[in-house]
Amino acid sequence: MFELTLQAVFSGLLSGAFYALIALGLALVFGTMKVINLAHGELILLAAYVAYTLESVAGWSPLASLPVALVVVGICAAGVYFLISRIKRDRELNSLILTFGLAIIITNGILMIWSADVRSTGGDWAHGAFVLGDSLFAMNAELLAAGVSVVLVVLLYLWLNHSWYGRAIRAVSSSSEAAKLMGVNPRQLELLSFIIAGVLATFAGVALYSAQTIAPELGHNLTITAFIITVLAGMGSISEVLVGGLLIGVIEALTVTYFSSSLRELSGFVLFLAVLLVLPSGLSGLKMKTRKAGPTGVSPGSSEKPARQKQLQHD
Repeated sequence: MFELTLQAVFSGLLSGAFYALIALGLALVFGTMKVINLAHGELILLAAYVAYTLESVAGWSPLASLPVALVVVGICAAGVYFLISRIKRDRELNSLILTFGLAIIITNGILMIWSADVRSTGGDWAHGAFVLGDSLFAMNAELLAAGVSVVLVVLLYLWLNHSWYGRAIRAVSSSSEAAKLMGVNPRQLELLSFIIAGVLATFAGVALYSAQTIAPELGHNLTITAFIITVLAGMGSISEVLVGGLLIGVIEALTVTYFSSSLRELSGFVLFLAVLLVLPSGLSGLKMKTRKAGPTGVSPGSSEKPARQKQLQHD
């Protein structure tokens, strides 16, 4: 029983790290523009199909197809931003409608080019088994995807907090008008955030193709997964995306192991709703509460002086 639970947790952590990679680009765009890109999952799927094409036609491995996939998805991501930037009123709402329509167009384009057949990589290494301690098992592609996810989360967090462009993007997300007064061009930084989101989607798509089967209708599910983790982490939060993905992954793996695979998605939704009932701002709200309260649970700005003063006045 213990080994079974340990394997479930190990598999859940790997799946959760991949979920975080899926959600990372969506979280970045929302944090910058307050726009939910409903075509994000389709961009991930497009990268996966580019990897499939280069493998089946030219014999390239999925990793070797990354440069070409980066160019294709990056151009598409820039095109999505160009269309969104044309919206002048109610951008949050109208962008939902626009990106939903773009998602349908991309899905149908994939159907027309690659048909509805299920595809998977033929590489032996990706599907090869990795054994840890004679009791934990995983595919090589799963381990690689989890490692890449953790590295990209850390790099994106450091870039946003310790580079000029990263701080400028954070300034635009707080107030674009104030950023303009400081010499920052919001349109350039919004375009940059969309291109970076496209880069993240490319890594997620190639990892997806390396570890799983792909089909045209998968893009919608990827977008839902990314949206759930983004909201769970706290809208626009980057550092909590990995934590949210790991939580979802572990809960789903334990549900499949001890209950039924049919309850897998339901368990993720239940966790999602339970966290939001306790923390309406998501996991980032927990961090804010922790910062507000000191080590003893007392806010840093408060002390025992006011109580002592009241006691002296009473005396």
